[in-house]
Parts: sequence; structure tokens; C-alpha cells
Amino acid sequence: MRRYLSRNVTRALTPTGGFLRGFAFSLNPYVGCAFGDNRGCPFCYVRALPVAHAADGAWGTWVIAKSNLPELLARELELLASNCKLEHSAIFMSSATDPYQGVERRLRITRGALAALLTMPPRRILLQTRSPLIERDIDLLRAFGDRVIASITVETDDESVRRIFTPTSPSIAQRLNCARRLREAGIFTQLAIAPMLPNNATRFAAIADRVADRVIVDTYFDGDGSGGRRSRSLGMAELYARLGYGEWFRPGAEQELLAALRARLGPARVLFSREGFNAV
Repeated sequence: MRRYLSRNVTRALTPTGGFLRGFAFSLNPYVGCAFGDNRGCPFCYVRALPVAHAADGAWGTWVIAKSNLPELLARELELLASNCKLEHSAIFMSSATDPYQGVERRLRITRGALAALLTMPPRRILLQTRSPLIERDIDLLRAFGDRVIASITVETDDESVRRIFTPTSPSIAQRLNCARRLREAGIFTQLAIAPMLPNNATRFAAIADRVADRVIVDTYFDGDGSGGRRSRSLGMAELYARLGYGEWFRPGAEQELLAALRARLGPARVLFSREGFNAV
């Protein structure tokens, strides 16, 4: 049974760099991720970080809500604004969890954080999620204007692949429909094909063209921060081989999709890995 815990924290914004060098801070309303339950998202690098042991039990079986985060965030934003730093800062939400955990429907911590950010907005906010629950906050996201990017994770266009790798995540159709509705609401919307899973390149490109303003493609070898070593340590090479997808777990496997996307969307709407995520 999944456990939901609540804790007060001492800071809301975490200085960032490295892969996310285009951002000044990350903002994680939760610790843990229910999408990782039942073998979901086996590629997630957070599984190997110390934060994965913030509570007892396997990754995905618990979620910790940062109950005082909206109030704490408001104070930190005020301090940044008083130091004339806020207007130059970009915030990545979220780097180590999904900000739209199922319990967010009741706790509304992410919505509270967005409300605080809307009062004192930074230069840019990138909201990264795989959950259609983001649609609940369209009213707030629209109010940010061009200061917000809604980034929807869609690793593949193949629902059978999705069921194997992310069985506890929303379906591909749900996520694509979510992206379409966000874009129709006037919110800048990107698809994060990260990490790229086995796919039909031509079909995926046609779908992306209809639902997103731009697309970012990332791979195990370019996006895990270690040239693929972190992903190999998670057993991804063995998993791909066991599933019959061995040819997909190699540097360069993304080239067919990139070519199809660029041909369909144009090069300006197709970005890659670190440079793509930091294009804010």
C-alpha cells in the first residue's frame, strides 16, 4: 500500500546547475514519486540518489508532501525580488519528482506554489510533468503569459511500449490530449521525449506537430549526466535486451526520430538533450 507522508521543510528553492545550468533554482513540492511504483519508470535516475531513501520502503511506494512549501516559497521569492535577482531567474519545477502527484488533487501544494510564483514571477518557469492534472491549473498558467513553459513527458508514441516501461503513468493518449489542450489555451507547450523509448518516428513526429509548440528529445547517453553509466547501473541495458529492444539502447538510436521531427516541425521546434531543456 502506498504511503502519503507530510513534512515541513526549511527551504523551497534549491540552487541548481550542471545539466540544468540554464536554471537558477529547482522547486520540488514533493519527495518521492508514485509514478515509480509497480516497476514504473525504471530508468528514473532519482532512484539512485540519496533522496530515494527519504522514507522507508521501495521507491514509488511513498510520497512526502512538503506541507509548508507555498508559504516558504513566498518568503524566498520576496527576498530574491528585494535583491533584484528574481527577474533574472528561471525555475525548474520539478527536477526530482513530478509536481502533479495524485495526492496533489487534495493537497494542492503545487497549485499553492504556482499562486505564490504568480504574485512574484521569475523570468521563466518550466513545469515538467506527465500528469494531465496540470490542466486543473490552466487558469494560473495562462496568467503567467510567456513566463511559463508547460513540458509534458511523452517518451514514446507506442502504448504497448508505455505499458511496459511506465505502467503506472497516464496513457499516451491522455498525455497528448493534455498537451493539445494546454496549447489551445495559449500556454507554450513542449513535449519532453525523455528518455526516448522505442517508437515509430514518422508517426511520432506527426503527432508532436499537432499538439506541441516544440519538442525536446533526450537519451540515456546524453541525458543521464554520466554518458549512460547511470542508466546502465539501473539495469536498463539488460532490461532492453530482455524485452527484445536491444537495438534501441545505444548511442545514435535517436537519430531517426530527430530527423523525422525536424522534417515535420522544422529545426527551430526540435531541440536536443541538455541544450534543449535549458532553452528558456
